Formats: sequence, C-alpha cells, structure tokens
Amino acid sequence: MSNIRRKIDLYILSLGLLFVFFIVLTLKFPESGFISNDYAAWKAVLLDNLIPVFSIFLLIYCCFAYKKFEFDLKGATDIPFEITKIESINYEHLTFLATYVVPLISFDFGSGRQMMVLALLLIVMGVIYIKTDLFYANPSLALLGFYIYRADGDFKNGNREGIILICRERLAERQKVSYIKLDDRIYYVKGAAL
Repeated sequence: MSNIRRKIDLYILSLGLLFVFFIVLTLKFPESGFISNDYAAWKAVLLDNLIPVFSIFLLIYCCFAYKKFEFDLKGATDIPFEITKIESINYEHLTFLATYVVPLISFDFGSGRQMMVLALLLIVMGVIYIKTDLFYANPSLALLGFYIYRADGDFKNGNREGIILICRERLAERQKVSYIKLDDRIYYVKGAAL
C-alpha cells in the first residue's frame, strides 16, 4: 500500500508546475475598495479565488510529498545494490511537461463544465501514469535537481536489468546506491561515494 501512496505522491508532485500555472492564470485581486479587516471582503476574495486557493493547498501537499520522500530515503533498510550499467533518460521530464502539463493550461477556468473535464482528465491521467509506471517522468523533480536513469543493478538476490532510478545526484557505473523500491522496476535512490 505504501508503494501506491508513493506513486500517487509522485504523480501529484509532477503536477506542481501546473498548480503554479493555475494560480497565475486564475488569481483575481480584490477590488479597490477592499477592507483588510472586513470578514465579508475576505470571504468574497476567497470565493473569487477557489482555483488558486485549491492550487495553493495542492502545492503545500507537493512540498509534504517531497519531504516525505527525502525522509523515507534516509530510512532505507534494504541492502544497497551496485550499478552495473547506466544511461540518463532525463528527456522524459520534458516529454511529460510538453505533452501533458502545458496543454492543460488552455482550459477555460470560467466554465464549470470545463473544470469538471479538467478534474476528470487529471484523475484519469494519474491512474494511467500509475498503472503504466510512468509516474517517474516528473518535471517537478527535474526542477528540484533530480535525475532519471535507466540502469542494470547487481542486487543481493541477483541482477536486474532495465530498472529506472530517480536520484538527486549524478550516478555512475560501479557505484553503490541505497534505495526505496517504488515498483518492481522503479527505485528512488541515494548514491554512496564512488
């Protein structure tokens, strides 16, 4: 169950940039007669900015998900494995951004029907990305300085080929890494010294 939660967190984190775009596109500033100590004025501003407020909460959740990954990696208990072959696949960050995130900002945020379609589309995209294990192609992680690799690894119970590694630092062959298994072939790793 925790692997599913991690996948969902990675997917939501991948949409972090989209939430920023939503805030920029939909934020409405108060009228010139806004009184800062008037409850009704604040209520009106919040009701006019439901999408930005919701997006801010989702951005806060993205920060929480990111910190949880960092914390989980520090507590990785599996025996580190050695990388036997490695190839960078960082271009997949850009593919996700260009193909899925950028077109979503063209929705009409004033139409309730289009907002329902957008919400359903984000849910369906999330399910597809989690079921097809593409949740690692995450532009938010790229902005935070993470790298994606396709690698082969020598584990305690044998070799695994074609695994995906998500890591904050650059990795090299013959390097040992500690890890959290996100899926049968996807690992969040932290490199040890060469």
